[in-house]
Amino acid sequence: MWRNSQDLLVLKAFCVVIVFNCLFCDSTPASPHIHTHHHGEREEDGGYSPRDKNHIVNGEHHSEFDHEAILGSVKEAEEFDHLGPAEARRRLRILLTKMDLDKDENIDRKELHAWILRSFKMLSEEESQDRFEDADENEDGLVTWAEYIADSYGIQDSDEENDISNEDKSEEDKLLSDDKIMFEAADRNKDGSLNKGEFLMFSHPEEHPDMLPVILKQTLEEKDTNGDGFIDFQEFTGDRAKSHDKEWLIVEKEKFDNEFDKDRDGKLNGGEILSWVVPSNDEIAEEEVIHLFAASDDDHDGLLTYDEILEHHETFVGSEATDYGDHLHNIHIFQDEL
Repeated sequence: MWRNSQDLLVLKAFCVVIVFNCLFCDSTPASPHIHTHHHGEREEDGGYSPRDKNHIVNGEHHSEFDHEAILGSVKEAEEFDHLGPAEARRRLRILLTKMDLDKDENIDRKELHAWILRSFKMLSEEESQDRFEDADENEDGLVTWAEYIADSYGIQDSDEENDISNEDKSEEDKLLSDDKIMFEAADRNKDGSLNKGEFLMFSHPEEHPDMLPVILKQTLEEKDTNGDGFIDFQEFTGDRAKSHDKEWLIVEKEKFDNEFDKDRDGKLNGGEILSWVVPSNDEIAEEEVIHLFAASDDDHDGLLTYDEILEHHETFVGSEATDYGDHLHNIHIFQDEL
């Protein structure tokens, strides 16, 4: 038991100091922002994950996507998260002068749309560069198939050859086989290795027109069970239908009919398959434009002035402003209770 109220007061004061240090310690931020690379993963239905997959999850908005869509770099977005609000606004103003193509100190929807598409391209290049450097073990500026599978799967080339020749392929074997086909398609000069440009095509095939025929061929091989060159609804759902209820099937049928089957003939042709499998960065960018204007066009004139954007800088780029204010508020509450 504490001997008197003074001892208890000393203890509370000590706790405040500890909490304050934890909240503001540079090495352990109290509320970390999470930025992740877009790896072109496949969704459960076989389509490539859209770039904005983690923008809104279960109704919760994640601002990391907005920041990356403006900055065009996961690394820069992480850096902005640790800037003070004044420095974040200063750097954002510099970006606005580059975004503002007609130099009228307003950002219109077309300018913002073009900038976001530019950012998507830069994000893919950054992510591909990181993966390239990891895989290029001998640092010769090329990635061989052996280097790639050693880095990505942790296996040696000789082991892989035995695995993918097995008719009864496991899931990893299927991934390896698909990767090998994509690797060879991206190897434009057929020298058995990928330079940085070729590796970008390999790591983000859904963003390169020359790779779309390969994606279509792989999708048909996986989904077109009757071999007619189309994908009907039963093939679209495939084995997934076995583990879902009737309500799920109704939702998927509505999606199949209204979103993918454009000519309403009950099956997906090549173009419709690619519209399903390959996300449209153009559409994602347009949705992001709508989102950012709704959040910051205070006078609703269809233009974003520099001042409007800087006033809402935390929407466009990260900074420590919000977290810092929250932490101070929490400290004051703690002190008031002493």
